[in-house]
Amino acid sequence: MMKQQSKNDEPRIGRYIDPKTDFGFKFIFSGAEPSREILIEFLNSLLDGRRHIRELAYGPTEHLGDTAEQKKVIFDLRCRADDDAEIIIEMQRMNHRNFHERVVFSIGRLLSAQYPKGAEYWDFDLPEIYFIGILEFRMDDQEREHYIKNIMLTVKETHATFYDKLTFIFLELPNFAKTGAEIETDIDRWFWLLNNLSRASKIPAFMNKGIFSKVFKISEVSKLKKEEKMAYEASLQDKWLWDSALSLAAERAARVADEKARQEAREEKLDMAREMKNEGISNKQTAKFTKLPIELIEKL
Repeated sequence: MMKQQSKNDEPRIGRYIDPKTDFGFKFIFSGAEPSREILIEFLNSLLDGRRHIRELAYGPTEHLGDTAEQKKVIFDLRCRADDDAEIIIEMQRMNHRNFHERVVFSIGRLLSAQYPKGAEYWDFDLPEIYFIGILEFRMDDQEREHYIKNIMLTVKETHATFYDKLTFIFLELPNFAKTGAEIETDIDRWFWLLNNLSRASKIPAFMNKGIFSKVFKISEVSKLKKEEKMAYEASLQDKWLWDSALSLAAERAARVADEKARQEAREEKLDMAREMKNEGISNKQTAKFTKLPIELIEKL
């Protein structure tokens, strides 16, 4: 059994489930009722009036290729709306070089499967597809203003929509920095919940409304069944290990960068010292100006 640790900065189990764990995400959004209601409210907030989902049917998360050689695609969550729109939701902890390619490939595989077998002509309509990526990283580390990005196929010159049945919606959690006093919309509340639910000790006043109250109610760790708590603790441990590995990698990268910067600065000083000696400036003056040991300068 995992022990709580509250005297320092080591991870501990909070009052509420962490929705950024595999177990927490699926428990809140794809478990028994009221998870379906929670997911519908979440999606309708993201779609912002473009459509209104009334019912959802959960679908298989694995999509096999037509042949054994084709790569299998696995989604975190897949569902179909009452108007047959396909919705894919993925939690992604870490960016990687081919992230965009993987997303496009996955949706391309899903699209190609919509063509009816035996069809000889395009006499059918493709369903709308929404890919929703909940990201624990920034797709562009230099862009930190927008925390939600909607991407569609458009005409470059006019910005007119070329195809309106394929939409990518990315939620960049690190870009959301609003405090409780700044929370105004339900989108803001969803972002706050994803980022802060596991750290909350009670329901904040700005979250104590509608569907958000239900999320807090079902997310109390103390109300989990024994098997659910064990599964949550295992999922939480995996996340902590993952976060620890990322932190260690970042620290090592920072140390390497610092060492490289120090080495480059040293080489610049050595080049400067050589130039000063060539100009006839004394070793003593060169050492004082470059802050290099005079013994080193004498050997140049």
